[in-house]
Amino acid sequence: MAKIAELLKLWQNKQRASADVKQIALTHVADLDRRIDEMTAMKNTLQHLAHCCQGDARPDCPILTGLAGTDTHPSERA
Repeated sequence: MAKIAELLKLWQNKQRASADVKQIALTHVADLDRRIDEMTAMKNTLQHLAHCCQGDARPDCPILTGLAGTDTHPSERA
């Protein structure tokens, strides 16, 4: 939001250089790309974990195990 506010201030400043506006916009695009990559990775991980889950009445849940960052059932770690 701060970057958008900065762009609006530049829009109101008739003495601005378009290079300043472009740099802010490109920085914002790079930030959005990074956030999209992070969210895509999270989505892919969750899809993989959901695919690994049997979705039945058993208590073992690869989704919860994966999100916890463990490879074993809690009772097997003791």
